[in-house]
Amino acid sequence: MEYPFQDIEKKWQKIWNEKRIFNALDKTDKQKYYVLAMFPYPSGVLHCGHVSNYSISDAIARVKMMQGYNVMQPMGFDSFGMPAENYAIQNNSHPGLTTEECIEAMHKQFDSLGFGLDWDREVSTCRPNYYKWGQFIFKKLYEKGLVYRKKSFQNWCESCQTVLANEQVENGHCWRCESEVVQKELEQWYFKITEYAEELLDFSKLIDWPERVMTMQTNWICKSFGTEINFRLESGKDDIIKVFTTRPDTIFGVTFMALPPEHPLVLRWLTEEPDNKALHDFCHKVINEDKIERTAEDTTKEGIFSGRYCINPVNGEKVQIWITNYVLMDYGTGAVMAVPAHDQRDFEFAKRYKLPIKVVIQNKEHNLSVESMTEAYVEPGSQVNSALFDGLENEPAKQAISNWMEENVMGKQTVTYRLRDWGVSRQRYWGNPIPIIYCDDCGVVLVPDEDLPVLLPDNVQVGKTTRNPLLSVPEFVNATCPKCGKSAHRETDTMDTFVDSSWYFARYADPKNDKEPFNKDNANYWLPVDQYIGGIEHAVMHLLYARFIHKFMRDLGWLDCDEPFSRLLTQGMVTKDGAKMSKSKGNVVNPKYIVDRFGADTLRVFLLFASPPEKDSEWSDDGMMGAFRFLNRVWRLIDAYKDAIRKGLSKSFSGQEMSAQFKDLRFSTHHTIQKWLDDTDKRMQYNTAIAAIMEHLNNVTAVKEPNKLNDAELAVFAEACAIIPRLLYPFAPHVAEELWQALGNKNLLHEAGMPSFNPDYLVRDYISYVIQINGKVRGKMDIAPGTSDDDIKAAALEVENVKRTIEGKTIRKVIVIPDKMVSIVIS
Repeated sequence: MEYPFQDIEKKWQKIWNEKRIFNALDKTDKQKYYVLAMFPYPSGVLHCGHVSNYSISDAIARVKMMQGYNVMQPMGFDSFGMPAENYAIQNNSHPGLTTEECIEAMHKQFDSLGFGLDWDREVSTCRPNYYKWGQFIFKKLYEKGLVYRKKSFQNWCESCQTVLANEQVENGHCWRCESEVVQKELEQWYFKITEYAEELLDFSKLIDWPERVMTMQTNWICKSFGTEINFRLESGKDDIIKVFTTRPDTIFGVTFMALPPEHPLVLRWLTEEPDNKALHDFCHKVINEDKIERTAEDTTKEGIFSGRYCINPVNGEKVQIWITNYVLMDYGTGAVMAVPAHDQRDFEFAKRYKLPIKVVIQNKEHNLSVESMTEAYVEPGSQVNSALFDGLENEPAKQAISNWMEENVMGKQTVTYRLRDWGVSRQRYWGNPIPIIYCDDCGVVLVPDEDLPVLLPDNVQVGKTTRNPLLSVPEFVNATCPKCGKSAHRETDTMDTFVDSSWYFARYADPKNDKEPFNKDNANYWLPVDQYIGGIEHAVMHLLYARFIHKFMRDLGWLDCDEPFSRLLTQGMVTKDGAKMSKSKGNVVNPKYIVDRFGADTLRVFLLFASPPEKDSEWSDDGMMGAFRFLNRVWRLIDAYKDAIRKGLSKSFSGQEMSAQFKDLRFSTHHTIQKWLDDTDKRMQYNTAIAAIMEHLNNVTAVKEPNKLNDAELAVFAEACAIIPRLLYPFAPHVAEELWQALGNKNLLHEAGMPSFNPDYLVRDYISYVIQINGKVRGKMDIAPGTSDDDIKAAALEVENVKRTIEGKTIRKVIVIPDKMVSIVIS
């Protein structure tokens, strides 16, 4: 008989809610534990990929509750931005309506799955009581000189009609709709995240982050030591091309200058030469190419001569200025001093366009010559053709040449970063309005605090337009200057949705505060987040931005800790049909279908059992049915023998003899507890914890006629059964609570504390060995502890099935893996 999951799950969800067991206290003697999974976009409903993520966080939260912590597991909705706006457009509705409808639907889904969420702390980024404080943070950044506006080329998605950050462009396409991204010149607002670049490279305050994420952030920030050199234009104007190089030892080998089409000088030349069709066509083509492809090693290096020259400051040589496809404005100063003899990209370009090549680092063994070179020489050597530095080894020459250039005001030694400032302007309606007013007399004016929030108007015709939708709302655009009182106009760009998610974790500490973003005492109690869970795809977007804003809030004195997230778990994806489960791919599995037919506990157990939390898992109907059968076996076992179990729990192990089976069962109980403790608390490997429970269940169900056992054996059987609900609680909490109560317990499972094992019961009279022959299991045997390897090998060769298998064969090797296996290799 199947267990009545629908009745059980509704019953316990109601009890948990009435008892408010998931509502964390801001003032308590308990030690806090803040577990947080990244909040969802409310653009539809939750799918099983979401459920997998939140099942992990809920398992962590429930284990910590069992340990006696004051646990906070809040939930909210990342409800501004393109996903919500596009969903409304697709449904011919307004994002304000569809977003709240999706939030309500997701809320019901969360509750139906039994997640232990503190709904008293709910935040939604599209509600004024939240986005008011996002505008307040913008103002504080502006006041501290960390916000500015400039005109530049931006990644533009024509389909989404908005700017994208570099991090949101994937292989030349929009990360959301996968449309091709082009370059468009726009005036944008920027956050100076580069001011925090050095601190963002310091991961010492993080307790446990994946090495992969820290490496990704380090590479994205990309700190480089080098020299900034000034190349004056030959035209005699005051124009200077600034170049950053990590190879000042090659400065005497510069034979041309390479600029990208986006460089300010190139844009000026385009204006000066409107009839130069070749120049305009080349620049237009390159500007709209994918930046990653432009810089790829196998991409053909292309360029066009600008007709202009600059002067190498170290020798006065005149060098051509070329506009190329392989230089990016986003790196260094946006200009490259080309040294073809010692840089492969420059070498390929020079060969293609028959430009000069000059050797300045000589390989003593091979005596390099331009005529014989087939590729650039990038190894160490000694300086040649380098004036007073000839003969120096090139490594010490780097410093010597840099010092000399600095002394002669040709350049300066400096540090640069690949990281670029964060462009936060978006030309979309559904976002947080930027609190800026433009006045003809006063210029750029911040909206006063008392006028916050700048409310997003409702009367907007949402759809795919060629202009910012807010421009069509005159009552929003037209404003009064807060300084002079004259007519002015409001900023119509909205903020990147990543601004909303860059501080939400702090708002959870004090979500109803209408006087400030959050109370400092509350923030200092709850932060940093003890365990954060989210996808690896956010490594150089959300996670980097959140660290930046957190450190800024710390510098304002709003909180004390240096980092927002102590521990980070990057969960794997749930895939179906070989692709990531997502609404856009149409391969989602609706959790409601599974919950209605098999129960929330079944879905949670399947998702947690399918793979380790950090690994991807493939959706499997068979696997889900296996989880359902497992929970039914647990239910039938305890439901059938609950009276015997309750009786056995009052009995003692001692006083009567036990057979080997019951000694093994007692070992199974305590070994399973030991493994569960290690897997759930230390390693967070829930798949192996569930596997251990399954193995233990097999050992329990092997007991025949429990009602006929003697007292000692019944005590062992009862303990073995009673531990299962406690071990299941983090993964299948509804059925665990029901079975716990069926065994006569009055308290809730989290109040029972953590289970413990007795080390004395982990000592066995024998050790079971598996015997493999050429990788296939051919037998098992029990061996007394302390038996020598030679005796174990001899015993394995005497097992009947082993003897039959190896008969007539040559034994090549016999290997003993202590306490586990004997491996025999035959031919």
